[in-house]
Amino acid sequence: MSSIKKSHPEYDDEKLAEYKYGLEGFYLLVSKSIIIFSIAFILNILREVLLLFIIFNSLRITGYGLHASKTWICLLGSLTIFLGLPIISKIIIIPLYLEIIIGIIYIILLYRYAPADTEKRPLVNENRRKKYKFITTMVGIILVFLNLIVTDSVISNLIIFGMSIEVFMILPISYKLFNFTYNNYLAYE
Repeated sequence: MSSIKKSHPEYDDEKLAEYKYGLEGFYLLVSKSIIIFSIAFILNILREVLLLFIIFNSLRITGYGLHASKTWICLLGSLTIFLGLPIISKIIIIPLYLEIIIGIIYIILLYRYAPADTEKRPLVNENRRKKYKFITTMVGIILVFLNLIVTDSVISNLIIFGMSIEVFMILPISYKLFNFTYNNYLAYE
């Protein structure tokens, strides 16, 4: 932050806070990913964890959603989700008709509730919210169609699980469950 302050003295406290938030997020993502991927390598599920990570983040990048209130809660939740679901994906087989039903429901929920902002990062710009809603819904549709043509049940499960995580993260009931405010952009209108 000192380097940013020196090279950009024109930045006000709000702009500097944005950079700090971004740098903290990047640091947490990298450190958390190293831990998760190391354990996945040891458990011999690295391929599945990487795939789940890609699927989830393809929706998360524009769908936003819940963030844990503390770093250790985020790490514990991420370890449970990103290591547990790949293990489960190797054990169960979801019937195609159920995948289709779940996929349709998830597309509707993504369209209805994405993007879901946070108190620290409200999505105030209406055009950006509309753009992110469209992108998130399109990615959801692509994932559902991809799921229909994939013949590997593990990959198919990972697509459903990746979508499940993001859908859970954007639902108003999830925000209520964790006692977070929903539609934080409304406070700025």
